Amino acid sequence: MLNPQTVRYPEPMHTATPSPDPSRILETAFAFWSSKVLLTAVEFDLFTRLGNRRLTGRELGSELGLHPRGISDFLDALVAMKFLDREGDGPQGKYANTPATALYLDRSSPRYIGGIMVMLNRRLFRHWNDLPEALRTGLPQNETKDGQRSVFEELYESPEKLEQFIAAMAGISRINFEALADRFDFSPYKTLCDVGGSSGLLCIEVAKRYPQLNCISFDLPPVEPIARKHISAAGLANRVRTASGDFFADPLPKADVITMGMILHDWNLEKKKHLIRAAYEALPTGGALVAIEAIIDDARRENAFGLLASLNMLIEFGDAFDYSGADFQNWCREAGFKRFAVIPLAGAYSAAVAYK
Repeated sequence: MLNPQTVRYPEPMHTATPSPDPSRILETAFAFWSSKVLLTAVEFDLFTRLGNRRLTGRELGSELGLHPRGISDFLDALVAMKFLDREGDGPQGKYANTPATALYLDRSSPRYIGGIMVMLNRRLFRHWNDLPEALRTGLPQNETKDGQRSVFEELYESPEKLEQFIAAMAGISRINFEALADRFDFSPYKTLCDVGGSSGLLCIEVAKRYPQLNCISFDLPPVEPIARKHISAAGLANRVRTASGDFFADPLPKADVITMGMILHDWNLEKKKHLIRAAYEALPTGGALVAIEAIIDDARRENAFGLLASLNMLIEFGDAFDYSGADFQNWCREAGFKRFAVIPLAGAYSAAVAYK
């Protein structure tokens, strides 16, 4: 029998460095699966049809006109992704909205954001397939690539489509405009002009919180009737008015604060600087320019959404791009602004502020 005190055991082998986990790589590579499932659910109005009801897969599939083969996979994928709740298992399990999908993806909710998702599904999902070509050529990959009119040209010829587009944009803008009204101190100012004001939503949200402010929502002439309707519905027609014009051809209305919500990133550098100079000329000493965007961090390491949004500007417009707080500061200093700040808003979005 061996004596354990005299037996020589082999030296332990050095533990090899573990291999990096590939799960993040694979999760991102397959992310279009989950994206398409959610976008399809919104396209089908699934969350609106559910409302506050609880339905079996068979009942919901029948209402949506789905083939039996895909019903359980589709709905259970949404459960696993936390976009649906399910009470019970198997064919008798009943599906329901989560608190988040009830609030944001049911059309009956005032905070509905599904409009932009329908646009993503119908347009950008396929345009992003041409990202390699965009990166090689620097050219837009939207409808204009095939000689068609841009979606924006078509929108301005159809009041109904224009209003639908504005409603979709308002859905995703609201949370940032509410955050701006909460986090930027408008109390020293008496007037505000929102450039590219769309439905007047930014003016409405700020005016609600600051009764001393008189606001102007400035946009192209076809947008003005839509803004007036929303401003009137908010009961703020006495303090929020509209003005129309082309911000590249006309001077901006004078105001103590000029805001641009998701406007600057639509343009190339020359036009960005034009808009900043126009804002500087319209502001008094002590006035402020506020740009709401998915501001990219100065080191370009953290705000992935802002960087992806800039790639989307490449897909849509070619030479348009998103920017960092440092970029904004440099352009504004060149125009004559003296002080600067970046205020975090919701998620990946911030307000870049320049003071005259």
